[in-house]
Amino acid sequence: MAQISALALSEPVRVDGRRVADIVAQLGEGAAHRVIGLALEQLAATLTDADAALRAGRIADAVALSETISRLAWQIGLLSFAGVAMDLGAAAERGDAPALAAIHARLMRVGNRSLTAIWDRSAMA
Repeated sequence: MAQISALALSEPVRVDGRRVADIVAQLGEGAAHRVIGLALEQLAATLTDADAALRAGRIADAVALSETISRLAWQIGLLSFAGVAMDLGAAAERGDAPALAAIHARLMRVGNRSLTAIWDRSAMA
């Protein structure tokens, strides 16, 4: 008889607190909150666009959007989110459809959790 294991679909997200602190130190608290807030809005919109592109089979558009996500997420310290976005581009370049589908789902999970994590962190600062 085969055994079936349930896999957890949750993973911790990595936020570079030092990067967030550097942004606050460079810009001041008020400006940093505005800049991070705008970045989060941009990331959320780009994540939504990437999701729509992947669902519509527009892989080239999704790759371009994931590159944007990766750069912006890295700039504000969302390390997990940036890494998964880079993974999506690599799977697309390989033409690995099963991996692309799995990474798409992971991008949505990690992206949403990362946006929440940094929003909560910046709201508490």
